[in-house]
Amino acid sequence: MPDVERNKRTQVPESETLGEILERVLDTGIVIAGDIRVDLVEVELLTIQIRLVVCSVDKAQELGIDWWQDSDYMTSSPEDASESGGDEARNPQLDELNDRLASLEKNIERLGDELDPEADESS
Repeated sequence: MPDVERNKRTQVPESETLGEILERVLDTGIVIAGDIRVDLVEVELLTIQIRLVVCSVDKAQELGIDWWQDSDYMTSSPEDASESGGDEARNPQLDELNDRLASLEKNIERLGDELDPEADESS
């Protein structure tokens, strides 16, 4: 009987799940840093410095990392949504280009009619 009790006490604890490990990493954060350097005959051709921080948004803000808050690409506003939403928000430059294209097409048609008046009559 004592052997059974000893085996219960010496059992290896269950391994953590991927979710638990991810939660711990996001809570505490992890930094991966590396440098890649390419030299040819002692002449530096290329240097790449990689700094990767993996953490939760809350932890990043705690560390003073908040670049996404000022980024136009990473944030959206109601104006951005309406621009991609269709006819409500038209692009003035696109309207101008469409008008110019229509005008050019009319001029080409008019010039074609002037050069070949018989083609218009046979249609």
